[in-house]
Amino acid sequence: MPIFSFISQCFVPSGSENDASTPKNWEVKCNQIVSVNVEATSSRCSPVQSVPVVSGAPISHVRSEVMSSHDNRIKIFKYSELKIATDNFDSERELGRGKHGTVYLGILKDGHSVAIKQLHEDKLKALRLHDEKLHSEKVEKFMSEVSLLTSVRHENLVRLYGCISSQSGELLLVQEFMPKGDLTKCLLDSLRQPGSLPWHTRLNIAIQTASALAYLHSLNIIHRDVKTSNILLDHCFNAKVADYGLSHVFPLGFVTHITTDPEGTPGYIDPEYYERCHLSDKSDVYSYGVVLIELISSLPAFGEDDDHPRLSDYAVSKIRGRQLGSLVDPALGFELDDWITRTISAMAELACSCLQRHRDRRPSMAEVLDRLKSIKSSRTGSSLSWSPNSL
Repeated sequence: MPIFSFISQCFVPSGSENDASTPKNWEVKCNQIVSVNVEATSSRCSPVQSVPVVSGAPISHVRSEVMSSHDNRIKIFKYSELKIATDNFDSERELGRGKHGTVYLGILKDGHSVAIKQLHEDKLKALRLHDEKLHSEKVEKFMSEVSLLTSVRHENLVRLYGCISSQSGELLLVQEFMPKGDLTKCLLDSLRQPGSLPWHTRLNIAIQTASALAYLHSLNIIHRDVKTSNILLDHCFNAKVADYGLSHVFPLGFVTHITTDPEGTPGYIDPEYYERCHLSDKSDVYSYGVVLIELISSLPAFGEDDDHPRLSDYAVSKIRGRQLGSLVDPALGFELDDWITRTISAMAELACSCLQRHRDRRPSMAEVLDRLKSIKSSRTGSSLSWSPNSL
């Protein structure tokens, strides 16, 4: 398995097991997680202190202004400090478990809350090579790519702080903690508690996610696994995109890439990518279109309905058949508020544009972001035009 893809899947556990919500016996204070029986060591959230990269060279695929940043540093944590931060990886601190490893809540000695991923033993074996030269090259590659991920900064990207030394007997990765968990969980919760995720919040999540993806694409980074479980939320329901380590970084000027190993999640994979193994930034656009439909409907991207297992196909048929109202989550008040009616209709149109089968017909993420901002501002602007016949 390529080391970049290996790193990429290290933070957000896959499937229904992913739950980054606050573990029991802990509570949120000042955007930190503290024991209900123990006082926080700091009343303010302090940033993790960084040290210069100790190995690895800058990756030329990313624009020079990012890689030359003075903040292009990674934190090399000691295993002992992360063991203490997780209370010896106590099950009470567990945030989620997936096929690649287990995520724990960590409280650093400065009181800062982080998410710490401990990889499964079989994943550690992937880094261990008997050939000393090849092992050294692999370690250098690992450190370079961790350096890359820590250098990519955007307010709507989950920040990767660093890792422990790749020479150690364990492999732990440390990232920003998001107290509300992922969007998949929040959408499920909204079905049980109607009104817990209102439309204006969902629209903001759509805009923030689009902003992060447009930024990645501006750096020629393709996410490759855009989905609601990779969209994490803070205590105010602000969205940050995670797991962008699955991204492929391309030389400037290249807009497509041919791969023989399509990656992604059922229900979100670009059909053109899946069928022809042609990857481009428009593959992310397709997956993002599915996310928009999930925000509108609160339905899962891939279900058990034999007639409509893929939400994208079901949604497009409903929208084109002028049955949008039957797709929308009833709790959103689609037909009770004019602004909600118009903005959901406009987002549905945009989603269908993103879900075009041929990638050349899909908008760019920058265009999607501009459109979403226009949709949001329509509260005081002119009426939005929308017609299923235009899809």
